[in-house]
Amino acid sequence: MSDKTVSDVLVERLEAWGVSRVFGYSGDGIDPVLGALRRAGRPEFVQARHEETAAFMASGHAKYTGEVGVCLSTQGPGAVHLLNGLYDAKLDGKPVVAIVGQQTTTVLGSAYQQEIDLVRLFGDVCAQFVQAAYTPEQVPMLIDKAFRTALATRSPTCVVLPHDVQSAPAPDPHEQSHGVLVTSPGLRPARVLPYQEDIEAAAAVLAAGERVAILVGQGAAGAAPEVAELAERLGAGVAASLLGKPVLDESLPYHTGVMGHLGTTASAELMRACDTLLLIGTNDPWTEFYPKPGQARAVQIDIDGRRLGVRYPVEVPLLGDAAETLRALLAALPDRAGKPFQDQVHAWVRRWHEIAAVRAGAPAEPVNPQRVVRSLSARLPANAQVSVDVGSIVYWYARHLRLPVGVPAHLSSTLASMGSALPYGLAAKLARPDRPLIALAGDGAMQMSGLAELITVAARWRDWADPRFVVCVLNNRDLAEVSWEQRETEGEPRFPDSQNLPDVPYAAWAGLLGLRGIRVEDAGALDAAWDDALSADRPVVIDVLTDAAVPLLPPLQDDETIAPMFAALEAEGGDLARRAADYLRRERAMESGS
Repeated sequence: MSDKTVSDVLVERLEAWGVSRVFGYSGDGIDPVLGALRRAGRPEFVQARHEETAAFMASGHAKYTGEVGVCLSTQGPGAVHLLNGLYDAKLDGKPVVAIVGQQTTTVLGSAYQQEIDLVRLFGDVCAQFVQAAYTPEQVPMLIDKAFRTALATRSPTCVVLPHDVQSAPAPDPHEQSHGVLVTSPGLRPARVLPYQEDIEAAAAVLAAGERVAILVGQGAAGAAPEVAELAERLGAGVAASLLGKPVLDESLPYHTGVMGHLGTTASAELMRACDTLLLIGTNDPWTEFYPKPGQARAVQIDIDGRRLGVRYPVEVPLLGDAAETLRALLAALPDRAGKPFQDQVHAWVRRWHEIAAVRAGAPAEPVNPQRVVRSLSARLPANAQVSVDVGSIVYWYARHLRLPVGVPAHLSSTLASMGSALPYGLAAKLARPDRPLIALAGDGAMQMSGLAELITVAARWRDWADPRFVVCVLNNRDLAEVSWEQRETEGEPRFPDSQNLPDVPYAAWAGLLGLRGIRVEDAGALDAAWDDALSADRPVVIDVLTDAAVPLLPPLQDDETIAPMFAALEAEGGDLARRAADYLRRERAMESGS
């Protein structure tokens, strides 16, 4: 009789699905699974400092590798902690499988210690598939279905395993009887292409447009050559959603940069002027920065039919893979003689680059955060990976960081959860330990979870072929994005009790962990700090003291929209508010050219 257990079968199934690592935190509710992982020696178990960051690592793994991310937790509080990272995967459309322990089946329903109705708990975040296993025979089938569903729907799924099921003897893999399903692992992607008549209808709309704008999202990844050829063919301008920023080379003269509240003036000009809009693999929520409804005829390409026509009225929705569909469109489109609109786009792009350079070079007290990120652009290794946290840092990343072609960059975009840059960075680094990693974060995100996950960095970096893992912290002692939202959206003065952050010595913390810390208090030291960090023999934390008064100014807004910001700053009073009002006037003047 074999000593193999259901947990051993589970681990074998993970291997069969190509899982290289499992992110999690131990607990007695998953001890049988942990034992099986120990016996097998693979997949690798990656211990996070918290189940929430383990789920972020799984989501990050899916984003950087295109594979299914897997996270593992015990029942009760461990399960609850997974939710935020799983929602990140759900909202950004990434495949993740959560394997969650549960109390023994005989006590379920008795209000036992750590007993939670886990199927109900995960019912929304894993709406496509969540199921508890109550017999050993179910487990291979449920794992197969969880992986297949995660891949097919680009979403998180969950399998709940009671402790007694985990430790039960392995089922017969060849049993054939009523009520027992024997399944197999594996899913091969399909070719998805619209019908030719729909391609021709879309081509007719695009060919008729005189001022074509293209908005690319993460769904256009892998289609950069087709996007560029289409833009040239149509004489179009190209903007990117936040998730679409890495898709296309931003040095192209018709690439206007990121669109939206945190976007560029060039993208705002493009959307205001276009008469035709092509959306490629984007679900960008900033609809107030799209063309006004009725202004532009629109075509949309997406692999997920549920997203077609949701953000803007679309005349021709195309369900299909971006690259394949664009190639079909190119075959149906004639070349355009003369491209006066693209000439105008070039001028908007040049003007934006001038504005961005002046903004980043402007003085601040002590350091302008825009300059911190802009100074990285010239130094970013061509084989780097980038992770970005949520907060004001996203504005500076979107506007000032020039990504080399092929450099991936990811963040929690749709959920917009703080505390994601370090777990994302770890997932990226573990997948490609031969590539340098740069994580950009604010001090709020570092205090939320980043400081803890630096412990994970310190525990693992000696195993990496390239030890460079650079964490840049914008240390302004303020939850800056929310401070500016209070002023802009609510017309309210900044509320110090909610916005002030403790002053933490991030560089010194790195030193205590055996990493290197660099503290920057003057803009003149920035270049040397980046150079030192990117040539170091171990991970580095760059702690930059930045100015919270630098405004998060949405592009090309009228005076009425900006007026609440000035009113709030006047009511706020004090040196910070005075500087913020001065900076705001300065940046508004740059936009107008005055």
